Amino acid sequence: MTDFSIIIPCFNAVETLQATLSSIQAQTCDDWEVICVDDGSTDATLDMLHAASAQDPRIHVHHNIGKGPSCARDCGALLFSSGGIIAFCDADDIWGPDKLSELAACFADPKVDAAFGKIAFFQDDPTLATTFSTVPPAPLSIPMLLGENPVCTMSNIAVRRTAFMRTGGFNETMVHNEDLEWLIRLVGTGAHVVGIDTCQTWYRTSHYGLSADLRAMQKGRNCAIQTAAKYGHTPSKQSDAIFLRYLSRRALRLGQGRVLPLSFALKGVLHSPAGFFDAPRRGLATLAGALLAPVLPARLSQHLFSR
Repeated sequence: MTDFSIIIPCFNAVETLQATLSSIQAQTCDDWEVICVDDGSTDATLDMLHAASAQDPRIHVHHNIGKGPSCARDCGALLFSSGGIIAFCDADDIWGPDKLSELAACFADPKVDAAFGKIAFFQDDPTLATTFSTVPPAPLSIPMLLGENPVCTMSNIAVRRTAFMRTGGFNETMVHNEDLEWLIRLVGTGAHVVGIDTCQTWYRTSHYGLSADLRAMQKGRNCAIQTAAKYGHTPSKQSDAIFLRYLSRRALRLGQGRVLPLSFALKGVLHSPAGFFDAPRRGLATLAGALLAPVLPARLSQHLFSR
């Protein structure tokens, strides 16, 4: 059996997909298969996928037209994959060459059900990334997820097939924060999820992707909160403030007007000053940035608030 099944949902990704596939082919661990699930691309994505598959038989192409990324991930993981460990990657992100080797070493511990690493955030050139996520020292918990999700993106999580099956897959009705809702169910069903303190994933930021719709992300989090309640967890005022701080920083980075960043920041401060300023430098910088958004150059906002 192949160790790793890598699930890539694809939709009109011709400009970024080759870099994603190349980063997987460059892995120092070569016991993997890639399951590319196309969601009805109208550009040259399918041509690129079939050409890649012809050159590398570990790359498999499937179709799931018009059903969204959650359904594409479910199809890839539940119907087409054969690996004991399922890893997810979006079609515009890039993996470091040692990611799978580091994951394999982590999963050698039978107590580990899922794992994630650090993320580098970039726009056009991954070598120019200057902002990185952090990994908590403790195993992932639902209260962590209700604040500022340390996993950040589906491209940064790998899970044993048995643990994924226990979750029942993704909520296919969700297109915003569906990863958060699934992670809550993953932890809620007893999975032991640990962080690896190395940078494994390069996340391509976008002004136009699904995650750029911050209002929709907020509504998606409300669905995730309902799921958390089923496991006996409700968000604290502090975690709500941390999430609002995250939305404010993201709005600043995306240049989403004068009002939206300040609205998120002020709501966060009023909700819980202790939560908003739990990381004092981040809280102060976010509030200052929101207040100064009308006069800050766009490039400076993107640099200061990319995570």
